[in-house]
Amino acid sequence: MLEQPPYMRIVDDIRGRIASGELRPGDRVPSTRQVAKDFGVALATAAKALTTLRMEGTVQTEPRFGTIVSSRTVKPRPLKEQGLSKERIVRAAMDIADGEGLEAITMRAIAHKLDVPTMSLYRHVANKEDLTLLMVDAAFGDAVYPDDVPPGWRARLEVSARTQWAMYRRHPWVALLVPLGRPLPLPNMIKHADWMMSALQDADLDPVTTFHIHITLYGYVRGTASNLEAEAQAQADTGLTEDEWMDSQEAAFTALIASGELPSYSSLITKLVDGYDFDLDVLFEFGLQALLNGFAQIVE
Repeated sequence: MLEQPPYMRIVDDIRGRIASGELRPGDRVPSTRQVAKDFGVALATAAKALTTLRMEGTVQTEPRFGTIVSSRTVKPRPLKEQGLSKERIVRAAMDIADGEGLEAITMRAIAHKLDVPTMSLYRHVANKEDLTLLMVDAAFGDAVYPDDVPPGWRARLEVSARTQWAMYRRHPWVALLVPLGRPLPLPNMIKHADWMMSALQDADLDPVTTFHIHITLYGYVRGTASNLEAEAQAQADTGLTEDEWMDSQEAAFTALIASGELPSYSSLITKLVDGYDFDLDVLFEFGLQALLNGFAQIVE
């Protein structure tokens, strides 16, 4: 499908605001200069959009007053808007975040992806903050737990942690939106907590200790996963992969080692015949087993 020209995106946006009732017959439409500023386009593009609306009868010009919404009956919403839903908006936003990161999420970008006016989104989501919460809950809702529950607290905690990790692998931006100390009252997110806590239901633990174990494990997985989005953003900013970036820093690290001021670090580095291959998945598994070994001292 050919990309919609900029002026038509403005036309569709204003049509949507009229169809939603935000702009009513007789209301003043933003001026050419205001449209250009709001949409970040040239004055000629803004003028072409308003001219298109005027020619189709959607708006009209009133002397000494400006451009207003026409008194004609408002046209029905296009079919592409009639199929719009909260779920479609959330999934479109998640697709953008998965591919381009959180910074790429704007209501205008989502509307463009769905080929609908920007204002039509607000009939389904209140604002961007509301949308991000829905995105997080949908991501946790995508997590799949096994039908056959493994026996034992340790095996169940492992499944829970790896399920959480796999979700972050699919949607790395989620790790940046779930604060540890201010839990979000999101149904699917709480279901994850419930599944994790159920692993400890047969252990002879007091409620506070159970919460400590849950939060510690959840926080470990989230904290490690936060590096996934950070690395993706760093690669986008620098244009260098992790290995390429390390290669570019080799001279600086060599100078630090040769300085003689880091004896322990230098000694360890020289013993790594093949170097150190930083792998977040390997690091995650290492930390997970270390945590579970520590929990065993409490649970058993």
